Amino acid sequence: MLLALWVSGVLGQWLLAAQGLDPANARSPVSGVTIAIVLGVVIRNIRPLPTIFMPGVAFSVERLLRAGVICIGIKLSLFDVMRLGAWGVPVVVAAITSGLVFVTWFNRRLKLPARLGTLIAAGTGICGVTAIVSVAPAINANEDEVAYAVANITLFGLIGMLCYPYVAPLLLATSEQIGLFLGTAIHDTSQVVGSALTYRALTGDEVAFQSAIITKLTRNLFLAVVVPLSAAVYIQGSGASETRRVSARHLLPAFVLGFVLMALLRTVADATASSDTVLGVLPVERWRWLTRQVGEVWGAKYLLGTAMGAVGLSTRLGVFKSVGLRPFAVGMAGALVVGIVGLLMAHLVGRFVHM
Repeated sequence: MLLALWVSGVLGQWLLAAQGLDPANARSPVSGVTIAIVLGVVIRNIRPLPTIFMPGVAFSVERLLRAGVICIGIKLSLFDVMRLGAWGVPVVVAAITSGLVFVTWFNRRLKLPARLGTLIAAGTGICGVTAIVSVAPAINANEDEVAYAVANITLFGLIGMLCYPYVAPLLLATSEQIGLFLGTAIHDTSQVVGSALTYRALTGDEVAFQSAIITKLTRNLFLAVVVPLSAAVYIQGSGASETRRVSARHLLPAFVLGFVLMALLRTVADATASSDTVLGVLPVERWRWLTRQVGEVWGAKYLLGTAMGAVGLSTRLGVFKSVGLRPFAVGMAGALVVGIVGLLMAHLVGRFVHM
């Protein structure tokens, strides 16, 4: 995980410099979580790990993953949705729905495993890697399926991050429309931030940057709905025998409730914040520092980074031979559909959004 954070920083600086941006004043568009799983896969497939390490790997995949999802809930506030406005939410819902429905249908048409299709659909529709690792426990997905889904989402999200900042101003007129498009058409949060930073550096458009970030955070809030929904759809489609084996807690896992409670805590704190204190106790600056540490540093980096490194260490590339490149066809088609829907909705509805 620590090595992945360093590698992501180096790669991010290279990507920003290649686009003519100043790496010193921008956040890396490359996710350390993604690099962690890649490093884990490489290590696992060069030489199997000694068995003494496997309990720790299992602990990271199961416990640390859930703890990371809970922590990132504090990054989200319902006030962000309100800032986007009533007109912006339908754009997000349309993009999410199109990704979930189309990817699930296309995955079934290609006769791929249902769990793999569910993971790719969640990653495409919601928030990339975070959605995949959140849905995986609810549908009993294994490490190999998680790794394939993450690779899928990372590839097409990266392509969107590099291309869309240059395409968006050619197709859309207002800053809000461009921000809505970037926030809905690109998968992972870090990739959306990277694309928004690129566009802001090219044009100096702060409104488009803020609109893209808030749109992505609004998509992330739907994680609390999609996890139980994905579990219910998977259970229904897998037959009665599978249904008997899955308990009610898989439909609404405890870590999803923790995610929601953290988001509510952030919302209440923002609502009660004064010029000096939050919740009448913490100084404002201390609260901001705390939310960054819990949500961004510990949740998004350390906990999820360690969990994804463990997923990589559990993944054997040989298992992918049975499915070949078909999952990438699903991911590519899903990315295109979500991008087109996001573009159309941003064009039709984005004119009514004002920030």
